[in-house]
Amino acid sequence: MNLDDLRHLWLHLQYNLFTIIIGSAILVFLLTVYLMARRRPVYLVDYACYRAPDNLKAPFHRFMEHSRLTGDFDESSLEFQRKILERSGLGEETYAPEAMHSLPPRPSMAAAREEAEQVMYGALDNLFANTNVNPKNIGILVVNCSLFNPTPSLSAMIVNKYKLRGNIRSYNLGGMGCSAGVIAVDLAKDLLQIHRNTYAVVVSTENITQNWYFGNKKSMLIPNCLFRVGGSAVLLSNKSGDRRRAKYKLVHVVRTHCGADDKAFRCVYQEQDDAGKTGVSLSKDLMAIAGEALKANITTLGPLVLPVSEQLLFFATLVVKKFFNKKMKPYIPDFKLAFEHFCIHAGGRAVIDELEKNLQLMPIHVEASRMTLHRFGNTSSSSIWYELAYIEAKRRMRKGNRVWQIAFGSGFKCNSAVWEALQNVKPSPYGPWEDCIDKYPVTLVA
Repeated sequence: MNLDDLRHLWLHLQYNLFTIIIGSAILVFLLTVYLMARRRPVYLVDYACYRAPDNLKAPFHRFMEHSRLTGDFDESSLEFQRKILERSGLGEETYAPEAMHSLPPRPSMAAAREEAEQVMYGALDNLFANTNVNPKNIGILVVNCSLFNPTPSLSAMIVNKYKLRGNIRSYNLGGMGCSAGVIAVDLAKDLLQIHRNTYAVVVSTENITQNWYFGNKKSMLIPNCLFRVGGSAVLLSNKSGDRRRAKYKLVHVVRTHCGADDKAFRCVYQEQDDAGKTGVSLSKDLMAIAGEALKANITTLGPLVLPVSEQLLFFATLVVKKFFNKKMKPYIPDFKLAFEHFCIHAGGRAVIDELEKNLQLMPIHVEASRMTLHRFGNTSSSSIWYELAYIEAKRRMRKGNRVWQIAFGSGFKCNSAVWEALQNVKPSPYGPWEDCIDKYPVTLVA
């Protein structure tokens, strides 16, 4: 080998080395962009629902007798509440806060804090016990409660109780109604896309103690009859290693806000009556507004979950209605082809009836919602988790099943969350249905 051969060999190796370096750099750059831009899966490791002690049960006769003894309600209001209770779909074992069992009632700040602590800590204690997760490993905390927002916040109360770490991302959502649980999950999901290898806890509840209405305006008496004590705590993870033990994977979240419309904005409205007593007023247009919000929500959700055949029928109907026959009824897609299970917010009997009719569901599809309303009442944003717990307790959740959580809230909002089961899901210990699932479903009086 002479000097010319050595020079040509060097040039050849030099050229290839340059190509390898440039090619490797491009490959590393593209791989980095992909890893940074891709959506990380969000897993639901487990969740827990709070169940109050038996001494807080509020059967109808005790509820009515207590309302009478307070002296705040006239005979017309008492009779109105009695009729609402009879038609509400609630059973005799729902729970009212301790302050409302006292005579006279004591809706103080201290009592409201006590209710919040019992509900939130009760659910979180069960969650941490079932998952064996150290609270110090929680990187994100989202708490939602509409009507009780003290200072320090509810999220700060949890940080203090469990001594969570100082750099935790904590958020406290207030005033967002019964659909805030899905909003909280959506916020946690977005944060889990940014902060790697961590856990997020979502706590959903409502506080009744300071928000009981002691007046005689009919539209403001309805919440007294429907809302009851409850709350949930959900553990989410973006760790790939948690897929093996997680119950579900989050597939979609779709949020619809109709607050630009004045009637929708005011249909669930906290205000004072003529006597200066504060309460939440429910409009007579509530169900119609909820129906419109649902239509807007499923218009976005449908293309994400429905088979192509249903999407084509839905689209064809919209075209015909817009250009040829405006009186034509819109086609309602068959969501039973997309979901095996439905968790409809247990806001009241009328809400469940309306969705069963509009979505053309079978009685078994709304069983979890009806039984949750019967056993626990309207627990606001946490009701969809009691419903999911019912399905699990009945051993109906199989691997690959999809469940649709539908929630409505003030504003007015309709929000949906879609989950996919990663295993044949069994109920977790200390579940809300643990000692009573065999009694359900019960026959409800029409």
